[in-house]
Formats: sequence, C-alpha cells, structure tokens
Amino acid sequence: MKRIILIFLCTIGLSANAQVTTLTLRDALTYALQNKSDAKKSKLQVENSEYKIQEIRSRALPQISANGSLTYNPVIQTTVIDGAGFGQPGTTIQAAFGQKWTSGAGLSLTQALFDQSVFTGLRAAKSTREFYQINDQLTEEQVIERVANNYYSVYVQRERLTLLDSNYVNTTKVRDIVKGQFDNGLAKKIDLDRIVVKMSNIDTERQQIKNQIILQENALKFYMGMPIETVIEIPKEEFEVIPAALTEEPNIENRTEYLLLKKQEELLVFNKKAVEAGYYPTLSLTAGYNYIGQGPQMPWFAKPKDGVYWSDYSAIGLNLHVPIFTGFGTRAKVRQADVEIRSLQEDIKDTKLSLDLDYRNAMADIENNLITIQNQKENMQLATEILSNTKNNYLQGLASLTDLLDAENAQLEAQNNYTRAVLNYKIAEISLIKSKGELKTLIK
Repeated sequence: MKRIILIFLCTIGLSANAQVTTLTLRDALTYALQNKSDAKKSKLQVENSEYKIQEIRSRALPQISANGSLTYNPVIQTTVIDGAGFGQPGTTIQAAFGQKWTSGAGLSLTQALFDQSVFTGLRAAKSTREFYQINDQLTEEQVIERVANNYYSVYVQRERLTLLDSNYVNTTKVRDIVKGQFDNGLAKKIDLDRIVVKMSNIDTERQQIKNQIILQENALKFYMGMPIETVIEIPKEEFEVIPAALTEEPNIENRTEYLLLKKQEELLVFNKKAVEAGYYPTLSLTAGYNYIGQGPQMPWFAKPKDGVYWSDYSAIGLNLHVPIFTGFGTRAKVRQADVEIRSLQEDIKDTKLSLDLDYRNAMADIENNLITIQNQKENMQLATEILSNTKNNYLQGLASLTDLLDAENAQLEAQNNYTRAVLNYKIAEISLIKSKGELKTLIK
C-alpha cells in the first residue's frame, strides 16, 4: 500500500513539474526552422558546398608532395656489354650495376598552367554555392508549410472538442429537465433513455476527438523537431480572414522551386563545358628535388668510408598533352551533357505550368471557402436561434423531445461545418502564400 501511495505521489510531482509550452504559429515555425532535422541538414549542405568549392579551387593551386624509399637488392641484375668499350675488343663483359642498398627522399611539385576543365570548375564555384543556398531556402519553405498545416489542424480539432464539451453540458441540462419531468410523471422513460443515449454518443465522440488531438499534436511536434513528450498549449485566437491581402498575382520566376531548377540548369551548362574541355590541350609544370644514397649496407647514418655515398639531383619540366583521337568518347560525353540540359529545360517548363496551376487553384479555393465560411456562419447563427426557440417551446410543451434533439444535432453540425470551412480556408491560404513565394512572411 505504501509503495502504491509513493508511486502516486511521484506521478503527481512529475505532472506538477511538467512545463507547458505555449505555441503561437510563429513560435512553432521558428522552433521548427531551428530544430527540425531537415532544416539542419540543409544548413549542413550549405556548409559542405564551401568545402566542395575549396576542392575545386585546389586543382588550380600547386600540388606538392614528399616521398621516400628504402630498397634492398639481394641479387643485383647483371648487364651484358661489349668489351670494346673497355679496351677488350672481341669480348663480352657481364657487369652488375647498382648497390645492395638504395635509399632516397625528395619533393615533387606539379602546377597546372592551362587546363580548361579547371578554369570551368572555378567559374562554376559561385553557382554551386548559390544552388545550395536556394535549396536551403526551399527546405525551409517545405518545413514551414508542413508545420503551418498541422498547427491549424490541431487548432481545429481542439475547437471541435470545445464544441462537443459545450454540447455535452447543454444536453446534460436537458437530461436534468427530462429527468425532473419523468420523476413527476410528466415524461416517458423512453424520452429519458434517448437523452442518456445521446449523452453517451457525445461522450464517445469526445474521446475520439481527444485521441485525434493527441495524434495531431504528436505529428505537429514531429514536424517541428520537438520532443514528443513536450506538453504544448495553443492559445485560443480567432482565425483571421483577410482576402484583400491575397489578391496580388505572383511572379512565377521568383518562386524558389523555379530558381532552384534554373540554377541547376546553369550548373549543367558548366558541366557540359567541363566535358568539352577534353578537346583542349593541357599544360603543366613539374619540378622535383631528390636525395639518394647507395652502398653495400643500409645507407641511413652511413658514411663514404663505409662505401655509402649520398648525392642529390633535381629536374624541372613542362608536360603538354594534346588530345588527337579519343574514339569519339569525348563527343559522346558532350552529347550526354547536352541531353541532360534539354531534359532539365523540359522540367522547367512543366514546373512553370505547375506553379501557375497551384496559384490558380489556391485562388479558387480561397474564393470558394470565403463563400462557404459566410454561408456556414449564417447557418450556424440560424441553427442557434432555432435551438433556443425549440428549447423554449419544449419547456412550454409546444415541441417534442425529437424536435429538441434534432435542433441540437443541427446546431452541432452547423458549428462543425463552420469550423471545417475555416480550416479549409486556412489551408488554402497557406497554399496561396506558398504559390506567391511568401511562406517566410509567416515568421515575421
């Protein structure tokens, strides 16, 4: 028993210490951009693009390396030479060239003097950085869209729960009235049972909505990158419907999706030029300085008296490579690069049509939902008046219980329809803001 009490007290303590996080839409979006893994990964891609640019630039800088070796030759190769060179004409001399031990160390340098692919890569570096920056912006917009839609969904589910709670309270009052009438012999038991059944149905629906709220909140926290166990509270604010601010037609070419494809096209053009560089000659400078030691024993730390001799040598040269015939391989690569560009250009055309379609559909949804909201608002007010009149008539014996229950159901349905209409409007509003490329205005 003491153990159960202790667990209960600990649970109360944890619940009391649980901090509730109040989230406005702006707070939710800001948190998501700072914590969601998608947003973080896109920032890392921007950072990584700088390292890719450094890699490209490195090809234009001198390449310096050091080398060292130690070789032991158990059997030295013998070379057969004509003895005439040594004053012994008509004879053949077998001579072994080399030493048992050889060790060397040196430095080598290579510098590209002319390489068209390197120059093209340097010109593409700026476009590479801009591509990842635009991609980061697109990722942020996708995060904002997901979070905003889920935020509104949570809000509407909570509004539905509030309506059901209110309806449950009103139905409880009606049950108490019917019960009083039944106790005084003025109502039938079936009337009381019908009220009890309705209350049970409302309570079941409340539990279902509560579960939907939990699931929707968990989805919202996931899209925000927030720990699922965090307790959140969404402030009760009335949805703002401002159609006049949403009438300006956007410039499709300013949309992030379009800009990203255009930047990708630019990079593919650079890629084609880099492939075409295979037609051009390349010229590079090479230089090296080496130190070598040879002798009958390991040269390290040995001296001439040990038969080991050290000497240095160096060389400086130019390497010219002129492609003459590559079996049409370079031509095939150039044509492949050209096909990639033309394929992307088709994607750009299709994307422009798709973005324009998104805007037109969003505008249509906005207009339709505005009409629906107005109609549902009037319908909700009318349903409330009908319920009030029906309740008064019922108390005066001028209306049946069926009329009262029907009026309550009609009012609840009207309230739910209005709430759904507002949700549909807000989702359409997000789509319209997205189609105008202004999703980031939601966090300003």
